[in-house]
Amino acid sequence: MPSDDACALLTLIAAAGAAAPRRTLLERHGNAIAALDAGPAAWRDAGLSQAQIEALSRPCRIATLTREWLDSPTHHLLGWNDPDYPPQLRRSPDPPLALFVAGDPALLWHPSVAVVGSRSPTPAGRENARDFARALAASGLSVASGMAAGIDTAAHEAALAIHGITVAVLGTGPDIPYPRTNTGLHARIAESGAVVSEYPPGTGPLAFQFPSRNRILAGLSLATLVIEAAERSGALITARLASEAGRDVFAVPGSIHNPLARGCHRLIRDGAALVETADEVIAALAPQATLLARDLQTRLGAPIHAGQGVADQVGRGSGRDDPDYQNLWNALGHDPTAMDQLVMRTGLTAAAVSSMLLLMELDGRVASQHGRYFRSR
Repeated sequence: MPSDDACALLTLIAAAGAAAPRRTLLERHGNAIAALDAGPAAWRDAGLSQAQIEALSRPCRIATLTREWLDSPTHHLLGWNDPDYPPQLRRSPDPPLALFVAGDPALLWHPSVAVVGSRSPTPAGRENARDFARALAASGLSVASGMAAGIDTAAHEAALAIHGITVAVLGTGPDIPYPRTNTGLHARIAESGAVVSEYPPGTGPLAFQFPSRNRILAGLSLATLVIEAAERSGALITARLASEAGRDVFAVPGSIHNPLARGCHRLIRDGAALVETADEVIAALAPQATLLARDLQTRLGAPIHAGQGVADQVGRGSGRDDPDYQNLWNALGHDPTAMDQLVMRTGLTAAAVSSMLLLMELDGRVASQHGRYFRSR
């Protein structure tokens, strides 16, 4: 059964309209219950519209589908005021009031790259998506995408294939795979990664929701990488939103005879970085990934809602006498070792290994080269 605070937060979500006034309300009053208890005068002072005020005045009613979805221990609702709300997204221009997460919400703190592109890529484009995503995941970065057909699907599948971290940001409810052909992929990402949506369970696909979804994808990620995109495409929307959020944009060039290369060429003309290998992306993002790892370090003293999430595992592994930390240290050698090999050697999850490696790099005990890790001393 959802908590009273979850019920109050769901009431704020259902009020719809502009999110900024509702975020202000949560910031002023600390939690959703207090925000609702503040009353119409406080709601109006925070900037809520009359329609929103009327919606907040109604008794809390949680849809049966949402209640049943939240009853699962692997399903989570993160509000704007929640300490587990991902910091990258919080710093974006228009963060959602709340996130519905299937899987591990701690993974939303992990440094990620949004890999996006055409829903109908060429064979070469699909292969590029796999190669880039595989290398990004092997380096310890999370591969984020929108679980659409084509480039998105190839990127998610490549990350999963090497037991890397992948996050899917949906334009539907968290329980609605879209396209339906990705039902199996949706289940796999929810099991080992995270599926994220700002829309309540049961929300079907509507055209306007997908550009809105793209701002979350761009906001969660350190950078957006575009692989094959027509001159008018959703991938270019994500790239624009990433740029507006102050994030890096990378584009893979293609043949001048390929219509799906024109969007990438346009991005490059407009200032996106031309990249030919994943190593170029990894090198460019290393300083930002370190900063995000420090954000994670500041969060280690408090529990992540996932219970056994990344932050908990890293917290237990941050002491040198911890068995998981020692296990990973023993699995490392002086020769560079790939992420998937470390996962196999330790028996730990890719998420835990990746986050622990980030902290070990900050301590100066581990170094990385071309997506492989080794002891630095």
